[in-house]
Amino acid sequence: MSTTAGQSLTVGTATAKPGEVVRGAIPVAELSAGTKIEMPVVIINGAKPGPVFWVNGAIHGDEPEGPMACQLAMQRIDPAKLSGAVIMVPVINVLAFAAAERGSPLDTFSYDMNRIYPGKPNGYFSERIAHIHKEAMVALADIEISIHSGGAHSFLDKAIFVDERPESVELAKAMGDGWGCIMSNFNPTGSPMAVLKDVGKVGITVELGGRSATSPERFRYVGEELANSILNICYHYKMLEGTATYPTPCYKGVQEALLAPASGIFLPAEGVDFLTMMKKGDPIARIINVFGDTVGELSAPADGMFFGLRALPNVTLGDWCCFFCKVEGERD
Repeated sequence: MSTTAGQSLTVGTATAKPGEVVRGAIPVAELSAGTKIEMPVVIINGAKPGPVFWVNGAIHGDEPEGPMACQLAMQRIDPAKLSGAVIMVPVINVLAFAAAERGSPLDTFSYDMNRIYPGKPNGYFSERIAHIHKEAMVALADIEISIHSGGAHSFLDKAIFVDERPESVELAKAMGDGWGCIMSNFNPTGSPMAVLKDVGKVGITVELGGRSATSPERFRYVGEELANSILNICYHYKMLEGTATYPTPCYKGVQEALLAPASGIFLPAEGVDFLTMMKKGDPIARIINVFGDTVGELSAPADGMFFGLRALPNVTLGDWCCFFCKVEGERD
């Protein structure tokens, strides 16, 4: 839905009139010890009508980049100058976030919340959280981004997954300069992006950050880059005054996960870099044993670029090592 003149917006306990920024929570449940579980929410309701832009963070608890991006973006969005509304849920998976784990330590069967949408009202605990979040989101959102990263296991550079509808690709390009690695997810399932597609709305999954970028300087950089993209989307959709930027070049591709062909120490090839075009067969990394002998090699499976690398160098046969974007061509 798009807002209308004079319309107040309510999400959970937060109700914002036009021109207001209101914080609140989406109630979830109560634990056995009496602790209330709720998702934080911020509504920035613009003084003028327009689209509703929904931002999700920390669906995985070891990915704090979303909350940081929301904090930084909130400081820069003036509701008096905003057309429409920006609604932020900085932390969806609150128990996982508190534990700094990918999924909730209280839930085994629905551990990865980004695989279980639209959730179930009578399901496992994480499924119930997903359902409650989904209900709030689909009622209001026109466009949505879910912010992800490499979490505890890796670093992922700027990458986006879209369902290839024109409006999905448009939203991806609106992330701005440097976000040219846009990969196809034709039939998304289990994610906020998937449920929004099912109801005829638009969501994308964006990736930036992870274990290798959690020093104060690098973490702030990642947060700023994501906050810049939130603002750029507002510029693109005429929600705020400003000039939007767009990625050049902008690629279409598909993801392939590269796994360790041997156990040992993972060493990226000298000079290779994220989001840099490679030819099929170009070296990405080699694996050495404890004596320094090369026991395995990873190379580009096609023309394209890698956008994710593992953080810890010790690997076991079959461990995830790298995300590679097999580039099919440039987008218009």
